[in-house]
Amino acid sequence: MKSIRVVAAAAAAVAALTACSSPMQAGAAAVVGNERISTSKLNEETQAYLAALKRVNLDETALGVPANQAVLQRLVHVSVSRQLAARHKVPVSETEIDAALKDPGQQQSPEMNLLSNAVNPSDAREYVRAMVGLAKLQQQYGQAGQQKLIEEFSSIRTTINPRFGTLNPQRTQENPALFVDTGRFGQVQQVPQQPMQQQPQG
Repeated sequence: MKSIRVVAAAAAAVAALTACSSPMQAGAAAVVGNERISTSKLNEETQAYLAALKRVNLDETALGVPANQAVLQRLVHVSVSRQLAARHKVPVSETEIDAALKDPGQQQSPEMNLLSNAVNPSDAREYVRAMVGLAKLQQQYGQAGQQKLIEEFSSIRTTINPRFGTLNPQRTQENPALFVDTGRFGQVQQVPQQPMQQQPQG
């Protein structure tokens, strides 16, 4: 099976997350600003994502990272983006979401684009709403958009439950991974970025 790389939308913004490991609320996978991501939600979202991968003949071994880490990074990113959109009163219409759902990004289809961002394509509206809002917010900032967005992301404190992995202290735009390998989940591969490829049927 070919390896694929789960990419993060707005990588520079993900790299700016001020995540830290500290004592957690019981049952929390992460606390992002004023929002709590429960372990039950993470488990549910991870199972749905794994099922979506299976439908296109891919599985967790193709990701190069544990599926629950990829999904947790996506949930954290969506939470921060949603809070920023609310803070700045950025509206996102259902029409804009519908249009964005048809965008293949750098992949060969919208479905594979969503999968590459650890999103279950059949339940993608919340993710797409957050990403459209983030893009509109960056446009509002004009030329200083990316740097301003990084500052905004940094303003929302994110605490990750250490049971899901060790945080990457050297996140950059080129390496936006939220976690580093701890040995608990097996070796995290550094996979060259390439389009996700659906495996042949049969």
